[in-house]
Amino acid sequence: MKPRTKFEQAVIAQSGHLRPLATAPRRWAFRNTINHYAYRLPKGRTTCMDCGHSWLMSEHFDQCTCPNCKAKLEVKETYERKCQQKSYLNVITTCGGYQILRMFLVIVEMRKGFKASPAFLEIGQYWVAPNGKTALVAIQRTMGWYLDCFAFGSPMEIRKDNNTYRHISDQYRYPKVKVIPALTRNGFDGNFHEIRPVSLFSLLLSAPQAETLMKEGNIDMLKYMAYHTEDVKHFWASYIIAKRHGYEIPNLSTWYDYLRMLERFGRDTRSPKLIAPDNLFEAHDEYVQKVNRQRERERREADRKKAMENEEKFKKLKGRFIGLVFTDNEIEIKTLDSIDEYYEEGKIQHICVGSSQYYLKAKSLVFSARIDGKIVATVEIDLETLDVIQCRAACNKESEYQERIVNAIASHRKEIKARMTA
Repeated sequence: MKPRTKFEQAVIAQSGHLRPLATAPRRWAFRNTINHYAYRLPKGRTTCMDCGHSWLMSEHFDQCTCPNCKAKLEVKETYERKCQQKSYLNVITTCGGYQILRMFLVIVEMRKGFKASPAFLEIGQYWVAPNGKTALVAIQRTMGWYLDCFAFGSPMEIRKDNNTYRHISDQYRYPKVKVIPALTRNGFDGNFHEIRPVSLFSLLLSAPQAETLMKEGNIDMLKYMAYHTEDVKHFWASYIIAKRHGYEIPNLSTWYDYLRMLERFGRDTRSPKLIAPDNLFEAHDEYVQKVNRQRERERREADRKKAMENEEKFKKLKGRFIGLVFTDNEIEIKTLDSIDEYYEEGKIQHICVGSSQYYLKAKSLVFSARIDGKIVATVEIDLETLDVIQCRAACNKESEYQERIVNAIASHRKEIKARMTA
């Protein structure tokens, strides 16, 4: 890919100045990134696959030491004569004021009677500028199921970062590390604390919060920040306040989740009383329940708004019954005259008369039975038989007024029929 920015152009220019991989990291990679075998025949003839030396081993052991090259070997009893191994080596160095991580594919051919011949192919380079900006220079990766599906003849160019290169950059790392002065100034002491090197370099160079965490030795928070950078930056003031009040955060993931919920409800995320609860997990669970209730309200409101689009259809189905009211001198039984009333009834009664779209049922009609304006039951009748299908009090419980309501509806069937033919 053609370099587009000044940074990418500078990286490509500097990339040509990198020297070939030195002898020391080659030796380290051969010794530490692959397995080392001694191939033993059943009669005891054993061959070191590192140097090719052969000797007689009378007894079978799981481990041995080559008498010639002194390498510690894993003994395999086999008739095989050759094997190939692959691994990845990362070398951290500098060039032109940039921090670099160079990635090499290590291929080792081993054959009986011959000295192993390792080959090193450079796969890519991560370049990190003093301001934390990163660029990837690499050969092209081809489509395939395997990790190392590379077009080895392709040029080293600016490439789009992906999981393959990120995974390779976190493999075997040559222990001798060379870093730019800015990283040393910002607290890097050679320990990566199980964080991917490129991520740690970029974080330390671009985020003052990471520098503070590194220098104060808060490695758990630094690790969390490596994967949740924006959360830590956004709630940095909350962290400083909690630390100032001596609050020990029991669980970082839970705490930041709790802060996000506080912010969702408009609470003050800089209040020591709120951000440093005595029991974080109980406070977190309490707000989880609040969020769930809020989401349920939002869902119902969204359903209500969507339902309003069916208002015309509702009027066509139920318009002739609008305003129908009758009573048994105590219980007033009236129709629900709009979609909004269906949802309001469902909300008060904790039933699904609105969310299940009873207002669009062509062959039924819903009434609300009330005493002194208070709902005592929600009633559904069959418009073909005019029989009561269901009569429910709050929370779908059986209404104590059911028999009276059924009798009242039965005595007013003529009024309902008259509306049906109107």
